[in-house]
Amino acid sequence: MRILVVGGSGFLGNELVRQSATAGDVVAATYLTRPGTAAGVDWLPLDVRDRTAVVDLIGGFSPDVVINAAYRQSDWVATAMGAAHVAVAASGNGARLVHVSSDAVFSGRAITYAEDCVPDPVSPYGAAKAAAEVAVQAIDPAAVVVRTSLIIGDGGSPHEDFVHALATGGTHGVLFTDDVRCPVHVGDLAAALLELANSDRAGIHHVAGADAVSRYELGCLVARRDGLDPARLPSGRRADTDLPGPLDVRLDCTLTQRQLRTRLRGAREFVTTR
Repeated sequence: MRILVVGGSGFLGNELVRQSATAGDVVAATYLTRPGTAAGVDWLPLDVRDRTAVVDLIGGFSPDVVINAAYRQSDWVATAMGAAHVAVAASGNGARLVHVSSDAVFSGRAITYAEDCVPDPVSPYGAAKAAAEVAVQAIDPAAVVVRTSLIIGDGGSPHEDFVHALATGGTHGVLFTDDVRCPVHVGDLAAALLELANSDRAGIHHVAGADAVSRYELGCLVARRDGLDPARLPSGRRADTDLPGPLDVRLDCTLTQRQLRTRLRGAREFVTTR
């Protein structure tokens, strides 16, 4: 297949590129500021806010599949309008679209969210992601929209880097004990996205880890795995701050997991001692 990964230089994008190239697909990936490091891939500069550039790039590469993993948390145009631009270009070129969304579209009031739950975001980023979902489904009803959660790897993710900085005194901050998510391993998420790209599925799908853990518990797991002292990790309550966003959001992935060969492991399983 010819696969285009939009946002390929990000943490998830790099894993999508790696798995696709390993499978023998013809892979191109876009970047905003600097290309990724994977060899054997066409790295293409792209600002998804530029609709003409998006249309020209996708038309020029003629992909069979487009996976959109691009976003900028503080930029509505990139996150919401950029998703619409990618959907227009993918649909116009007959490409299969898989759009990556987020559990940030939910407020946390219900705690556990099935795939048919209506988004009720409480942060600007969540609102942008919810708007992107609406745009993608309106433009391309055959597209797959995948909501996911906190993405973790075997090192190198933003959360893991933050834990290391806290544990070594490289930065100040706290890990919240009441901020709960269902972390997913980047390899599991990428494999699931590629499975869905190769399926006839459409609409909303939830792909997250099997365990609901707080950011503090997750930080302790990462610290123990990497030989750091969990006691050095400061904790606090997000409810005591004025940070926007939900507290406890748990994606119910039961329906999607039944359709996947990829097993969505929980953090207590995949964040293990080396």
